[in-house]
Amino acid sequence: MRTASCGGRPVGLSIMALNVSGGHFMRRLLLVLCCFTFLPAAWANPTAVTVPMKAVRVGAHSYFVQGLPGAASSENQGFMSNAGFVVTPAGVVVFDTLASPPLAQKLVDLIRSVTQQPIKRVIVSHYHADHFYGVQVFKALGAEIWAHRTARGATRSKDAAERLAQRREALSPWVDDSTRLVEADYFVDGDTDFELGGVHFALRYVGPAHSTEDLAMLVSEDQVLYAGDLVFRGRVPFVGDADSRAWIAALDKLIALNPRVLVPGHGAVSQSPRADLVFTREYLEFLRARMGEAARDFVPFDQAYDAVDWSTYRSLPAFDEANRVNAYNQYLRLEQEAIE
Repeated sequence: MRTASCGGRPVGLSIMALNVSGGHFMRRLLLVLCCFTFLPAAWANPTAVTVPMKAVRVGAHSYFVQGLPGAASSENQGFMSNAGFVVTPAGVVVFDTLASPPLAQKLVDLIRSVTQQPIKRVIVSHYHADHFYGVQVFKALGAEIWAHRTARGATRSKDAAERLAQRREALSPWVDDSTRLVEADYFVDGDTDFELGGVHFALRYVGPAHSTEDLAMLVSEDQVLYAGDLVFRGRVPFVGDADSRAWIAALDKLIALNPRVLVPGHGAVSQSPRADLVFTREYLEFLRARMGEAARDFVPFDQAYDAVDWSTYRSLPAFDEANRVNAYNQYLRLEQEAIE
């Protein structure tokens, strides 16, 4: 018996079994078949997504892909959030990895249609399922995974396990038993700047806002800002029980960066970043003002909600799905703030 190496794993080949007519051909054929057998785990899911995905160039180095409207479903195959990538002479930096390994593989294929530079680094904006379930694909390619330190252990929590089980049911076969929650390799602490191939990146910690670990990324040469879920463009944002006061402060931090282009976590790219950042801030301020007043005056939530003039936001997508939930959770938060 002798061994041949396939994907870093030894494969036993019996010379006697191959010592037949056409043995040279058979040896090569079996070696190829073995290589398929021992592909890395990140490539094990054979179910490719069929939803359309297009890389849109928004700067000299910067690209993004835009997710489809609505919540994650079998219809959109989980493709309902945005991701981005930045091409430099020394490699590629990716911002978020989408909601499943097959979606991430489609993103890799798009990157490869633009450049053959190695994918060096992945920035995870936050650990919500639609933004990081594709990390394992990039990890298998050798990319280093970065996140904020407050995300340490997020992949090992009870909530993370429950969400993964829910997604395996809702998004099967694209999220399945081969889908793994991958911890970051490196955790940044606050604002962090780095350079790759002469392109400069400014990571800005803007949490706790939509999540405790929110990161945004500015590509300095392009003045392109990847904002993550601090901005839901063209729709009512999902606020839930987030710290809306801190979120408003985070938006002020992003406004001060004065980007030329903004890539939101959901929705179309913005060529008027300040206007979109201000719109999101004003929605949060409106929510806090109306719900805070009701909470301080001990007005029951249902009565308070029905009394508010929501006409500025009612026609926006996701109003019915998100607004009442946002208002209720902020009512409870502001009630607690009043007590404190």
